[in-house]
Amino acid sequence: MSEPDYKKLADDLVASLGLQNEPLAITFSQQPPAGVESFDEPMPQATEDGRTGRVPAGCVFWMKAAGRTFTTVPGDHANCSVGSVTHGFKSLGEVVDKSDIGALLGAGWVTQEMFPEIPAVKGRHQYVTYGPLRATPVAPDVVFLRLNAKQAMTISDAFPELRFEGKPQCHIIPIAKEQNQVAVSVGCMLSRVRTGMPNTEMTCAIPGSRLAHVVQKIKTTGAIDGTVASYASEDAKRFERTR
Repeated sequence: MSEPDYKKLADDLVASLGLQNEPLAITFSQQPPAGVESFDEPMPQATEDGRTGRVPAGCVFWMKAAGRTFTTVPGDHANCSVGSVTHGFKSLGEVVDKSDIGALLGAGWVTQEMFPEIPAVKGRHQYVTYGPLRATPVAPDVVFLRLNAKQAMTISDAFPELRFEGKPQCHIIPIAKEQNQVAVSVGCMLSRVRTGMPNTEMTCAIPGSRLAHVVQKIKTTGAIDGTVASYASEDAKRFERTR
């Protein structure tokens, strides 16, 4: 079987959905991909309980990867205990006493009962690689999109079984990787503040193994939406003539 043309698939996603941000490739592995640089921004001072990472949370890598490909290790993600759990780096038992978990529980943002239900990546991978889909050096486990409401509408039309999720935003990554489902997140306040993601945006995770099929469905649905939009626009002109 020939290698998928990730540049074309990325171009098709951008064109069919009208994306403002490049689709990203996210890949979990036990070895670093050959020739890919490590993410090397400095670590800040750790909190009293030892929590730190190269970014405030793993979701920040979605923003950093818009223009370049890099690989990360679990410690790079470790400032966010929730993300460390969803990405399979740590168990709930290993983070339950961390100060950020205490803050979230204290605010009532989550409850102890919710944590075991949060999807997580299986196994403990040593590396996660991020970068633009069009230039990915390895087959991605997950393709990640930043969406507006109209773009989410098109994906929802293409996939009636689409998962719509809330907090934490990052758990759509294991839903795509482990459950092989397309998932959209309306976001979470923790991630929005840390990433600076606009309030108008949502996110979507697509299983890498289903990417070609998903793109074809989106293209078909986008074309249908275009036909309906033309009809609605033409029909509306009757009302403009009555004003």
